[in-house]
Amino acid sequence: MKDWWQATFPKGRQSLVITDAKGYPVQIAYGEKGKGKPLILLHGMGSWSYNWRHSIAPLSKYFRVICFDAKGFGFSEKPLSRREHNGHQVIEFQRIIQELCDEPAVIVAESLGGLVALALAQEHPQLVGQLVVVNVPVFAEQLPHWAMWLLAQTPLEVIQTIDSLRLAYLFAPLFREIMAIERRRVLFEPSILTQEDVYWITYPFIELPGTVAKVAEELQIAAQEIENWQANKPNMLTKIQNNLSSIKCPTLVLWGDQDSWFPASHGEKLHKYIPNSKFQILSNCCHDASTGAFEVLNAAIIEFLRDSDLSK
Repeated sequence: MKDWWQATFPKGRQSLVITDAKGYPVQIAYGEKGKGKPLILLHGMGSWSYNWRHSIAPLSKYFRVICFDAKGFGFSEKPLSRREHNGHQVIEFQRIIQELCDEPAVIVAESLGGLVALALAQEHPQLVGQLVVVNVPVFAEQLPHWAMWLLAQTPLEVIQTIDSLRLAYLFAPLFREIMAIERRRVLFEPSILTQEDVYWITYPFIELPGTVAKVAEELQIAAQEIENWQANKPNMLTKIQNNLSSIKCPTLVLWGDQDSWFPASHGEKLHKYIPNSKFQILSNCCHDASTGAFEVLNAAIIEFLRDSDLSK
């Protein structure tokens, strides 16, 4: 099967080395297409740049579109010898933008990526020109899926052992089938997920050692965050919620009307807290908007940015 990076980006998969939140050099995989103002696409939990496959070409007509895999995800480095701490994604996202962009970027971020983007807009407003967030777990009260909960509850040492034994690789057909079933459950029209999609969605888990362990680690951080929030202990979720009014850049909040993970009422609430924001419901859209509702998603993004005179 043709390499997705090569087929999608003029220069294929590129590599960037940044210093991570703990001061170590780490390799980040990215691709870019188009010219003009930088527009960065940020994926969600357990995903990678492939999730934006339907948005890269349409948006690159107006912008320099940059897709990257967050540390531990997709084709980026997966440092297994050290544990992550909460908030590392924001620090690393900041450094990626600073390396790749010489002006404030448009950020389009989905699910957990949206949470990272909100935090970045609060902490480093000079880096963000405009913000589009989609189905964000900013008011999440629990992990939304049983597999997430299972990975979050399993000792990381056990997950790392399973990962090192390459069980996902050994049982690749079964793993792909299970992942396909679960991914179709967050799509309004499940049949749009092709066998090629399933191949690439699961590729890092099957072919790149360390992916399962790093995703599990991120889920454990997320579970601890929610637990701390429920217990009124210091946590990043509360900090982000309490500082939403500090986000001054033009912001578009998009939400699937059929999102069973995080209800559209969360989107309305988020919109009310961000002063310079717009809110739009995506019709016939479940949680995976970038796959399941890409046409209306892309149109909403382009219209929003055009209105602000950024795409001209």
